[in-house]
Amino acid sequence: MPASRIAPPSPVQRLTFTASDRPEAQEARERLIARYGDAGEDAEAVVALGGDGLMLETLHASLASRTPIYGMNRGSVGFLMNDYAEDGLLERINQAERALIHPLAMTALDAHGVTHTALAINEVSLLRQTRQTAKLRIVIDDKVRMAELICDGALVATPAGSTAYNLSAHGPIMPIDAHVLALTPISAFRPRRWRGALLSHTARVRLEVLEAEKRPVSAVADNFEVRDVLTVHVVEDRAISLCMLFDAGRSLEERMLAEQFSS
Repeated sequence: MPASRIAPPSPVQRLTFTASDRPEAQEARERLIARYGDAGEDAEAVVALGGDGLMLETLHASLASRTPIYGMNRGSVGFLMNDYAEDGLLERINQAERALIHPLAMTALDAHGVTHTALAINEVSLLRQTRQTAKLRIVIDDKVRMAELICDGALVATPAGSTAYNLSAHGPIMPIDAHVLALTPISAFRPRRWRGALLSHTARVRLEVLEAEKRPVSAVADNFEVRDVLTVHVVEDRAISLCMLFDAGRSLEERMLAEQFSS
């Protein structure tokens, strides 16, 4: 999900607010609406109050409108959020740095012959469903690159998602403007020392489940899950663009760079 800088639009004046179900987030929403109003569907920016989970939900909810999203941390994990402050909100939003991101498109065929489609802003993951390890075949641009990967699963991550599940699975952090995707194994058993690959953002990834009846696998695109998959195709969808806003000097690019030097 590479990001790029875009020209600043006209100044934002109309806001709408969304919040997680945490009490502090709900209370913050009420105070901010009382102060700035709520333009609803006519809003020029969405202010998301919560943690990274809420930001992900808000990005998915904005797929149709493509309204820019400015997050403020009222949750537990706020890597994608700005610091919370009620003063000067419009000024902060209009001075914010913008990241234009593109999701992954997942097409999954299940054991019943049903095809499922979904979009993922962070990653598409394949995960074993039982005590049995998964066996996967990895095909990139119609060429078999790994005939058999025995593992707990594997994932394809965007640069924006590279600090999420991908990082926990020991995948690389990628610059937000990198035109690459990370293909990362989850607890690989054979080949044990394989740590994954970096792929062009134009790559067409196909993950095939081997011995699917004995070793069932689910596929997850962010929060959308398909059980008992046989084949999963993943590509970046550059026809869809989403915009996140970050305080000046605290861009997503800067945060991801700093994360690589954190202890």
